[in-house]
Amino acid sequence: MAETTATTLKLDVGVKQRLKRLAEAHERSPHWLMKRAIEEYVDREEKREQLRKDILEASAHYYETGLHLAAEEADAWLEKLENGEDVDPPECHV
Repeated sequence: MAETTATTLKLDVGVKQRLKRLAEAHERSPHWLMKRAIEEYVDREEKREQLRKDILEASAHYYETGLHLAAEEADAWLEKLENGEDVDPPECHV
């Protein structure tokens, strides 16, 4: 099990009441719901940050090399994959 640490979180009274109602409805503790919400938020934001970095890296690579695929080429390749064909991606070009 992962090491844990305690932290304090101040919530508006209304939010705390809503959280309590949800916890009761889901037969969970408010603590469980808050922990789960924070974990999901952190996971989502880490993925967004990685996507942002990947986009910046891809943009920089494109501006340096000019290599690209047209949308039609990418769509045709993805359609083949969706149809179960085992095909390599098309070659990038200038």
